[in-house]
Amino acid sequence: MYNLHCHTLLSDGCLLPSEVAMRYLSAGYRAIAITDHADYSNIDSVVSAALRFCLHWPKSVPIRVLPGVELTHLPPQQFAPLARYCRKQGIKVIIAHGQTVCEPVIKGTNLAALEADIDILAHPGFIADSEVRIAAKKKIFLEVTSRKGHSSTNDYVVERALKFKAPLILNNDSHSPEDIITPAQLIHIGRKAGLLQKEITRIFCETESFIKKREGRQ
Repeated sequence: MYNLHCHTLLSDGCLLPSEVAMRYLSAGYRAIAITDHADYSNIDSVVSAALRFCLHWPKSVPIRVLPGVELTHLPPQQFAPLARYCRKQGIKVIIAHGQTVCEPVIKGTNLAALEADIDILAHPGFIADSEVRIAAKKKIFLEVTSRKGHSSTNDYVVERALKFKAPLILNNDSHSPEDIITPAQLIHIGRKAGLLQKEITRIFCETESFIKKREGRQ
């Protein structure tokens, strides 16, 4: 099981990256990504801290931790340059904060993010069909989330993604210990959003393949 959307006290989470990793290990996960919120004000510190933490994470600990970032509430024109910067620095998982219905996200964010070099479009809300097609073509994951508020459009995201064959990913978007749900609970979130068990199994296989690729194991 995997969760590629975790926040720590490097942004608005409340736990150290090490504690986040250990709590996910205890919950039964095999790999996570540390993906703290960033914009131009803190991109250098967030990226360097995530890279440093993951570089020193012991291979003997039975949970893999990937360095990531969530580009959050950016003006649309900033997604492309900041995504390029993150990739150049060595960030493995680039998330864009999508047009969730529970926050005031700038119109055009989903499109600008999908046109940039990202891996996951988080909580994309009522994403347009044309944007889902871009995600399908570029193999960018559309997120199904357990996060309260953001999760209200999970069923819509699943329905559009399945129609246009865009890849999906199941994520927690955790900020606190209470957000770290078990793999069984995460599967339940997917089923509640309309996914069949065979589709969830495929999602986990695609997530594992993505992780291996980012780790250079493929």
